[in-house]
Amino acid sequence: MHIADRLAQAVLSTGTPLCVGLDPRLEQLPRAMQPSEPTLAAAADAVARFCMRVIDLIAGRVGVVKPQSAFFELFGPPGLAALQRVQAHARAAGLVTILDSKRGDIASTAEAYAQAALGVAPVGDQRWPVWDADLLTVNPYLGRDAIEPFIRTARAHQRGLFVLVRTSNRGAGLFQDLLCDGKPLYRHVAEAVAAWAAESLGACGLGDVGAVVGATHPAELAELRAVLPQVWLLVPGFGAQGGTADDVRAAFRADGLGALVNSSRGITFPTHPDDPDWEGAITHATTQAIADLACVTPALRNHAGTS
Repeated sequence: MHIADRLAQAVLSTGTPLCVGLDPRLEQLPRAMQPSEPTLAAAADAVARFCMRVIDLIAGRVGVVKPQSAFFELFGPPGLAALQRVQAHARAAGLVTILDSKRGDIASTAEAYAQAALGVAPVGDQRWPVWDADLLTVNPYLGRDAIEPFIRTARAHQRGLFVLVRTSNRGAGLFQDLLCDGKPLYRHVAEAVAAWAAESLGACGLGDVGAVVGATHPAELAELRAVLPQVWLLVPGFGAQGGTADDVRAAFRADGLGALVNSSRGITFPTHPDDPDWEGAITHATTQAIADLACVTPALRNHAGTS
């Protein structure tokens, strides 16, 4: 199935555009999940076990997860093995996975990054999946030739990309707002993404190249939804970063599709590490986020009610 249609299916089957970000900060893990000893291997195992338990708690209610690779890479080789465990667990639970690594490089280096994330590693006559992600975040700063290996690999394996366009961090405007030929730089990036997405559309009318557009810039979010009618938007900044449901309202098409709204800390760390009912807190936070987003996606709520 085309990746854009898989995203649509994930959203429609659960009735929510919520994407849960897996950013396992070791110091915030519940006490019961803390490492058994002060080693990289124990820390990696702890974050893997925590993320897999989060997946168990949200599976069936949310269709998409976004592991942030940095929090696994922090623990070296054991951390990379932990990321593989989490990716495999999410896929087994039926979730679409977005590997948040923000890759960006050229030529054979980009090809290697792309194959590791979305394709396979060739070893002799064998082909081995590594991260086996459904989608990957990428940085477009180096231009089309840097993006091309990712697009080519994604399409060969029916996977997809999310390209950084208008990010949610406070300093985003330093470069993204610079005027070039009368338009801010992020608009030029958006237009490139629109062209790449149009090259491969799913039955849902959306492409396999999406755009990252932060919830903390609602005016730009509305602007970019209008100029990116065939593009899935990945919208970070909802929840703990301050973005509200009203802020993301403009991200959706009339049918409620077209955007995934990511919440990381707001779902995975809604309480103190010493809270004995941390699983209940995660479940409650997920319920609340789904309810908040349902208020701005009535078309999805109606679909869920009739499916």
